[in-house]
Amino acid sequence: MRLFIAINFDDRVIKNISKIRERLKLHSKQGRFVRDEHLHLTLEFLGEISEDRLEDIKSVMKDINANPFNITLSRLGYFKGREGHIYWLGLLDNKDLINLQNKLHLQLLDKGFKLDKREYKPHITIGRRVKLKDNLDIDGINEDISKISFKVDSISLMESTNIAGKLIYNEIYSKHLS
Repeated sequence: MRLFIAINFDDRVIKNISKIRERLKLHSKQGRFVRDEHLHLTLEFLGEISEDRLEDIKSVMKDINANPFNITLSRLGYFKGREGHIYWLGLLDNKDLINLQNKLHLQLLDKGFKLDKREYKPHITIGRRVKLKDNLDIDGINEDISKISFKVDSISLMESTNIAGKLIYNEIYSKHLS
């Protein structure tokens, strides 16, 4: 099972992020853009995990003690790539988010999971292998991005499967923050 723990978005947030993605798409000569049903904020990528480890992951999530908190998006950014860039939406610094991710990370490590050792850099991927065709109004886009905020009141264990060439995300477990 290919698993990750994420913050999923409600329809309002997805609609607002989709508007930004579509503006980027209009100014692109190539790219693969993230579909609405795949928009999320990854907290921890677990990778290929055997089904018998599911209870360990759920146990870690159940034990997480965190209150709901708000997130505000900040700007459009990208990671450079030879075949095009990976475009993402950044977030304003958020101690609650970083603390939540750190707790998850440490408790999963304690349970013996092999995790990425790089520093957590929260972002929402909206396009891969993107090459722009003309000037994009970055300031205008960033102004619209900065108006997107939402409350985080749950985290989800997600499974990623590929069925007949189509990527499907399925929520396996959800933990309400309180």
